[in-house]
Amino acid sequence: MTVEDAVSRYWSEIGQHHVNSDATLWSLDWLCTNLGRRTKLNTITDKQVAEIVAKRRNDLIPRRKTPTRISPTTVNRTVTQPLREIMLRASNVWNVRTQKVDWSEHLLREPGERVREASAVEEAKIMSELERGYDVAVRFAFLSGCRRMEILGLTWDKVDFFGRTFTVIGKGNKPRVIPMSQAIFDLLWQEKDHHPRVVFTFVAKRVVKKQGYARGSRYPLTEHGLKTAMRRGVANSGVTNFRFHDTRHTAATRILRKSNLRVAQQLLGHEDISTTTKYAHAMVDDVRSAMDAMSAAEIGVEVDHLTARKNQNKT
Repeated sequence: MTVEDAVSRYWSEIGQHHVNSDATLWSLDWLCTNLGRRTKLNTITDKQVAEIVAKRRNDLIPRRKTPTRISPTTVNRTVTQPLREIMLRASNVWNVRTQKVDWSEHLLREPGERVREASAVEEAKIMSELERGYDVAVRFAFLSGCRRMEILGLTWDKVDFFGRTFTVIGKGNKPRVIPMSQAIFDLLWQEKDHHPRVVFTFVAKRVVKKQGYARGSRYPLTEHGLKTAMRRGVANSGVTNFRFHDTRHTAATRILRKSNLRVAQQLLGHEDISTTTKYAHAMVDDVRSAMDAMSAAEIGVEVDHLTARKNQNKT
C-alpha cells in the first residue's frame, strides 16, 4: 500500500467525519506531499518519521510579521499523530504490513496548558469590540465552555429547547449533551430563525462572489472568520494575553467556583478528572479567601475582648 492509498482510505473511513475535517485534510495532503505519494507504507521506519517531524518543525506560522516556527503541539497534531493513526489502522484493521515505529520517541514534549481566566471587565471589553454574529458565538463560549469547533459545528437538530439541552461533537467525534442555563437558552432562542441548519451565523457586509455571499444575507461562521474576529476584538479591547480557548478556561473556572470538579468535568467533557484538576486553583483561591475572612473575624473578636477587658480594668 502506498502513502497515497493509505491516506485516501483513512480519509474515506475516518478523516472526513472529523469535526475539524478541513484541518485533517490539510494534514493528510501535507503527509502525502512530504513523504511521497508513491512511497510504500511498509518502508516507513523511525528514521523517516524523525525526518518528517523535523521538517514540519521548521515550518513558519503564516500571516505573521515576524517569522515564528510552529509549536510542538501543532507538529504533533498535524503530522505525528495523523501518521501514527494511519499506520496503526493499516496494521490493525487493513491487515497491511508496516514497520515497528516507537511513536513515543517522535511525539514532541508539549508545554503544560495554561489557565487564563477573563475578569468580568475583560469579558465586557472583548464583547464590545466584536461584530454582530461573532459576538454571539463568543458569548456562547464564555457561557458554555465549548471549544471553537464544537461551537461552529452546532446545528439546530442538536438543540432541544423543550428538554433544555444541546449536543456538541467533541474530540474524537464523541457527542456531549450539555444542559442549557437560562442565559444560553435565551441566546439560542434569539438565533433560531437566522439559518435553517447552522446555529451561529453572520451577516455579510458586502458581495463576495468567490464565497457566494450576498450583502445582507446570513451565512454560517467559519473557523478563519471566528479566529480573525476574536484576534481583532481582543487587540482592540486592550485586553492582553487572551485567546479564544481562554473562554473555555474562564467558563470552567467560574463553574468550579459554584460547584465542584465533577460538575466541571462533565461540562468540559473530560474523560479523566485529572485533566480537570488544572482548574483547582479556583477552589484554592476560595479556600484562601475564606481563611482570610476567618482570620479577620478572629482578629476582630480578639480586639473586642481586649477593649472590653481594658474598659473593665478602668472601672
